[in-house]
Amino acid sequence: MNILVCIKQVPDTTEIKIDPEKHTLIRDGVPSIVNTFDTYGLEMACRLKEETGGTVTVVTMGLPQAKNALRSCLGAGADEAVLISDRPFGGSDTLATSYIISQAVAFLEREKGSTFDLILCGKQAIDGDTAQVGPELSEHLGRPLITYVSALKYRNGEFEAKRENDDGYDRIGVKAPCVMTVVKTAYEPRYPTLKAKIRAQWADIRTITAETMKDTLDLSRCGLKGSPTKVVRTTTPQRQSECQYIKEASPALNAGKLADILARKKVI
Repeated sequence: MNILVCIKQVPDTTEIKIDPEKHTLIRDGVPSIVNTFDTYGLEMACRLKEETGGTVTVVTMGLPQAKNALRSCLGAGADEAVLISDRPFGGSDTLATSYIISQAVAFLEREKGSTFDLILCGKQAIDGDTAQVGPELSEHLGRPLITYVSALKYRNGEFEAKRENDDGYDRIGVKAPCVMTVVKTAYEPRYPTLKAKIRAQWADIRTITAETMKDTLDLSRCGLKGSPTKVVRTTTPQRQSECQYIKEASPALNAGKLADILARKKVI
């Protein structure tokens, strides 16, 4: 089985800064990690590979330093890593990003002469929280999609996914090739061994550019000019806190006083 896992390198901090002119994230000087949900997707892929055989390829789009995230994934069980990086891709929103990734996937499949049986993405990135790239990638590729997958089995040529919903979960069957987005699973992502880390540091990571995909890539759909989502303005919310102590003679009076206060504020 050939599995592709889409990952993203995200800032390892809650202190996100925005470029006031470009309205994009400032990543310089900010420590980065592999997006949390993507690590569960990678672990799910590695477990499937151990059961069925095959390969796991990780791919990301970003600046050259995103190779560090890819090496982390190689140390955690991935077999191959691909970086999608080029200046025309800068500033892409989710639609442009998913389009570029879909073109890279199609390029890799043409080159290999086979289709990825399964493409896994984290349900969302912890820096943007849009949860859009996975579903959009599915649409670009024209492949079935299952979102919010927390467990996955493969039997008799079909995937059986456990999908979370508001009331519990669904069990959904789908045939390959398909796309899934992954939530936190019952098992934790594995830690790379020292030997795996060393091997990952010396591994070859291929870079796919606009020139690589020139035969099929539409540059008008890439970068800022290919992004219909525009950030017009960014502001920092002002935090306001108000504390009032209630000290009546009994718990019942305290509860009554609290109810009166909440009623006046139209909370209840």
